[in-house]
Parts: sequence; structure tokens; C-alpha cells
Amino acid sequence: MKAIEQLLRGAIGLDASSLGRNSMERVVGQRMDRLGLRNDEEYARLLECSAEEQDELVEAVVVTETWFFRDREPFAALARRVRERWLPSHPRGMLRVLSVPCSSGEEPYSLVMSLLEAGFPAERLYVEGVDISERALERAWRAVYGPHSFRGVDPSYLERFFHSTEAGHTLDDAVRKKVYFHHGNLVGETFTAAASEYDFIFCRNLLIYLDEVARRTALHRLHRLLAPAGMMFVGAAELPVVGEQGFRPSGLAMAFACEKAPRASANASPQRTRPARSAPASRGHGRLTRWAREPERRLPPNDLSVARSLADAGKLAEAADICRAHLLRHGASAAAYYLLGLVHDAHDQAEAAGYYRKALYLEPDHGDSLWQLALIAQKNGDHAQAREFKRRAQRAQPGTWMNCE
Repeated sequence: MKAIEQLLRGAIGLDASSLGRNSMERVVGQRMDRLGLRNDEEYARLLECSAEEQDELVEAVVVTETWFFRDREPFAALARRVRERWLPSHPRGMLRVLSVPCSSGEEPYSLVMSLLEAGFPAERLYVEGVDISERALERAWRAVYGPHSFRGVDPSYLERFFHSTEAGHTLDDAVRKKVYFHHGNLVGETFTAAASEYDFIFCRNLLIYLDEVARRTALHRLHRLLAPAGMMFVGAAELPVVGEQGFRPSGLAMAFACEKAPRASANASPQRTRPARSAPASRGHGRLTRWAREPERRLPPNDLSVARSLADAGKLAEAADICRAHLLRHGASAAAYYLLGLVHDAHDQAEAAGYYRKALYLEPDHGDSLWQLALIAQKNGDHAQAREFKRRAQRAQPGTWMNCE
């Protein structure tokens, strides 16, 4: 298995520990079963000489989970910043936005809808979507989506931007034709972007899956592609690490946005490609930097038991801080994702379900996450799915019971 993990690390910069060993073994096992191979060594030898199988493995391991307007605040912050700052300083220019990775298109299409809804002129908008998964890009090009892509979406968006077909909800051409998709590997040697620089970049929930060297490579390229006065949006758990590659926080609450730091104050040159000696390379997530924390609040000890106690006491923001710090310092963790799900459950069930599913991706038999997903499905009236989650939870935790009828 180490040889296979090393191949993925070299090809796409994947830190296999971010997915969890059980997940990696399950994916490799499925590929081996399909090919009729008996052991890891045989499969590793095949990978060395088969570019086609390498592509199949990459398709199997990349995480393409997404939905429209995932985490609403970054989209709202983008629209505000364009209206208040970009438009006044660019009275005739073209707005360029990059979404990488773009997965099956929900994020870049959400960017377009947010800006059109805010009154931005369509003829001045250029949005580019890049992803390593050819299959995800095929779905993005088709722009036909099922219910899973609309978790928590305002129904008015469905009425305005989609029309219902037998295949699903089809995106209107006015939005679809504003996004230009192409295949690309952000950490690959041949990566290129269509534009020389972008006013805004969305690179969310990619860095947490990369090893230290790949993450530095990705951030160096993103730094080069971002316009001098541009802004980049990253995932909530990723904001603390981007400061080590020439970025600083933008100060937008809950948007997880950053911008280029002045050269004199940058913590490190964006051209560095090797991890600093003091960075915990075995963890693959770098150090937490002081600028990423709210100055008036210091993080409690990085201990999930403390996070659970804070959550039980109703101190949800503090609990979430500890969980995200734990993920950055120690890598992907089903327990941390489960706690983040609990933190979000009270005000955003769609977001909570996303965290519970991340926990299940790492540990398919994570009983507590299964029970929570069963409860969410039951509340949403999906009794068949609730019963399925209940069945899996009871198998994972014999002797427990919940009514999902």
C-alpha cells in the first residue's frame, strides 16, 4: 500500500492520511477486484506501467462532494466586495474568477448566479473552472443536477436559473455559458490557467488533502495567479496555513478569505517548495499562524474532549475552533468532523450533514454520524434514507435503537 500511496503523492500531491487508511484500502480493493488482481504488489506494478489505471485510481480517490452555495457567506462576501470595491476601480474591465478545484460545477455556477443576482453585468464576467477529475468535469459541462446538489438552496434560485427535465434540474444557458471548464492538476508540472491573473480565486477544501510540498506548490501558483488587489477564498480549516505562503486574512467574518500580504511582511517567500524544518512534516498540515486567529480570543487546548465539553455548554464557536485546529495539526479525523457536524446541526443541517458524511468517508461504520444522518433524513421526510442510516448504525453499534419510521 505504501508504494500506491507514494504514487498518488507524486501524481496529485495527495496526503493519503487525510482520507484515512480504511478509505484508501477500500478504494484500492475495489480497483483490484475489478481487475482481478490478488494483492497490492500486483496492483502497484500495474500502476507503474499503466497511465490509464493511474487515471482510474485518481478518479476513485478524489473527493468531489459539493453542492450549490456550499457555505453561503463566501458567495455573499464576493458579491459585496465586487459591488463596493472592484466595480468602482474597474469601470470597464472584465471580472475574472477562478474556481479550482471546481468538481461537478456547482461552485463556479454558484459564483455566476451570485453575481448576476447582485446585478453584475453578464457581459463583463469570466468564470473559469478547473478540476483534476474528467468525470466531474463531464457532469459540470452537462449542468444537469439532482436533489443532492440543492441542499439548503433558496427555491427562488431554482425558479430563476433552472428548468425541470426528466434527467433532473437543468441549468439555464445564461449561467452555463458564463463558465469555462478545463482539466488541470494544480500541483502538476504542466498546470496552466487560461488567464494570467484573476480578481478572485475560490480554492476551498483542496489544501487539507495535500502533503506539505504539494500544498506549498499549490499556494505558490495561486499567489502568482491572484491579482495584486485580488482575494482568495479557502476552506474554514485551511485559512491558518495560507499565511506561510504570502497571504494575509481579508477580515471578512466567516468568509475565510485572504489576500496577498505586502512583501516585507510575508512570512515566507511564495517560491519555496520544501517544508520548513520546524514544520511537522509527518502531519502534512504545517503550523498554525497567529494572524489567522481572532486577536481577542486565544484558542483553547487542541483537545477534542475539550471541544465536546464546550459544545455541550453552548460555546459553539470555541468548539469549532478547536476542531479545525485539530484537523490542521493532526490531519483528517472522523471524530473532529463529527463534532463539527454537531456544532452546525442547530443552525445549518445541510452543513452538518456534510461534516457527518466526511466522518463516514473516513470511517464508514462511525455509528454516531450514522445516527445523526438518520435523524436529519427523518426531519426532512426522507424515511427510506433514515431507515437505511438506522440499519447501518445498528450494525455499527449493536444494542442501540432509534425510531425512524
